[in-house]
Amino acid sequence: MSDLAAGLERVLGDGSRVLTQPQVVDRLSRDFYWYSPILKAMLDDKRADVVVQPVSVGEICAVLRYCHGNDVPVTVRGAGTGNYGQAVPLQGGVVLDLQRMDRIEAIDEDGVAVCEPCVRLGALETSAREVGWELRCYPSTVAKASLGGFLGGGSGGIGSVKHGGLRDFATVRAIEIVTMEDEPRVVKHEGPAVHEILHAWGTNGVMTKIWFALTPAVAWSQMALAFKTFGEAFTFSEMIAVDAVWDKRLITVFEWPLPSFFGPVKPLTREGEASIFLMIAESQVDDLQMAAVKAGATVTLAQPYAGLRSQPLLSDYTWNHTTLWAMKADPEYTYLQCGFKPEHVREQFALLKDKYGADFLLHIEWMKNGEGVMIPGAIPVVRYSTEARLNEMIDYCREIGVFVANPHVNHVEGGGRYREDNVQLLAKYKYDAKGLMNPGKMASFVRKDAMEEQHA
Repeated sequence: MSDLAAGLERVLGDGSRVLTQPQVVDRLSRDFYWYSPILKAMLDDKRADVVVQPVSVGEICAVLRYCHGNDVPVTVRGAGTGNYGQAVPLQGGVVLDLQRMDRIEAIDEDGVAVCEPCVRLGALETSAREVGWELRCYPSTVAKASLGGFLGGGSGGIGSVKHGGLRDFATVRAIEIVTMEDEPRVVKHEGPAVHEILHAWGTNGVMTKIWFALTPAVAWSQMALAFKTFGEAFTFSEMIAVDAVWDKRLITVFEWPLPSFFGPVKPLTREGEASIFLMIAESQVDDLQMAAVKAGATVTLAQPYAGLRSQPLLSDYTWNHTTLWAMKADPEYTYLQCGFKPEHVREQFALLKDKYGADFLLHIEWMKNGEGVMIPGAIPVVRYSTEARLNEMIDYCREIGVFVANPHVNHVEGGGRYREDNVQLLAKYKYDAKGLMNPGKMASFVRKDAMEEQHA
């Protein structure tokens, strides 16, 4: 046994939760970074030395105290469903696997869920709906994804068309973290202070408790529509998205051949046609069907939503699950994360299709931004040949005014979600001055002693 593992066993007093088996350590050192061919090459050989599975805040403090004193890097892991390699340790050390801390402590009368960090979002959605609430937004990986992982690396998902992204409209009310210091502290961030910790990839604290705002549950229905052209499908989706009359949870538009990749729901698609998958209030289904048919659509599904066990579950084909289905069909596909300007979106579509054709497949996810404006976000499926060509696609998108959050980089700043006010970086200096938490993932961080040496 390594000295590190032995030391951690002494700290925990329980060797069964200090894992050293190579296959287990390898599995728990990975996430879904392989969505990106660039990250796959970069991260395939990275792994921890030891995995530790704490069950309490006290144990987290004990592990961080030991690692701080011995200069051991620590990478926090939730469910490992992220796509950017944020849970992959670049410098070995310890993976702090929080999967055993998965309790829902309470859902209060105001609809705020108080949870441990590794509660599964699917479990929270199910439990919330049982008492009249539901998640405001969640990723397509809802069945497995953890709440803490979502806060650490996610941005939005199903529900964002109604409630905005994860960092909007006070969805995250408070976060409790443990710091990486000589004597770790438990620090609670409330209100605007949560932005110090949100989307920081676990580089500046270990989340131990989350206060997460829910919304009153709605009786939803799922719908699938097929349109002869992508332009017709997009225009109809835009009409539904921007009109506040419609109560919607999901509006996703797919250019053909993307729908052809969805094997289990292939009967809901039409050869050569664009598709829209929606969640709409059950009370509005009849009206929406009439509007869709009038606009030239074929309605291929209209049925009540029966929770996450619905068959089919259309959200399994939206957001980044769309990319997964495409990659299953052809491993040369990968993806981008884009935001189009509503006033120029059709012009931007035309420019991209003219330049890249079938190598740039349009996949639109409607979402509300922090100012309440409806935005045609996108997770286009793109054909990968070389890193240079992928970067050229990204550069061209930005040149024509399309926002890109680059999912092919392995640091917080490069993905387009970093806060310009530097609160995440400032929090790292406050809570992890040695830079031991997920080192290498916050590119702008420089250890103070290293800066002093540079200027000596």
